[in-house]
Amino acid sequence: MDANELIKHYKAGNRDFLQVSLQRAHLSEISLTKINLSRSDLTGATLSAANLRGAILSEVILAEANLWRADLTEAFMIWANLHKANLIRANLCKADLHQAILTRADLRLADLSFADLSNANLEGVDLRYANLIGANLVGANLSKANLTGAKLNQADLHNTNLTKAILLRTDLCHADTSSTALSSDSVTTARSRFA
Repeated sequence: MDANELIKHYKAGNRDFLQVSLQRAHLSEISLTKINLSRSDLTGATLSAANLRGAILSEVILAEANLWRADLTEAFMIWANLHKANLIRANLCKADLHQAILTRADLRLADLSFADLSNANLEGVDLRYANLIGANLVGANLSKANLTGAKLNQADLHNTNLTKAILLRTDLCHADTSSTALSSDSVTTARSRFA
């Protein structure tokens, strides 16, 4: 199935596209709300500014995909592979990213408020100035992550790995950091705000 076929079927009312292959597909600025793309392969796809609110993207492969400014509000993305994906300014508010792979993804200025990132792998992720207010990061791996200027107010960081993470000007006010792994070489400054 190619992108044009998917759009045609979607406009006809179909929402279920399980295990489809859409590698490097171009779906920018398309509205695909509540689409079900579970276990599909969208490696390298371009979905910039796409509307994917409430989409079911469990176990989907979006490695190296371009999701710049995509709307993924309340998307269901457990076990999704977003390795090296471009998610700059993406809206992932209340998205379920439990167990997702986000290694080396670019999430600068992304909205991840109240998202579920529990047990997700975010090693080396770029979260500069991202909004993670109220996010669930229990058991997440944020080693080597860049959290410069990120907002983690009221986030749950219980048992989170922040080894070698950059926490310059990071707002951790009222965040639960119990059992959080912080190494001596994690970059922090007095401007990071802890509860």
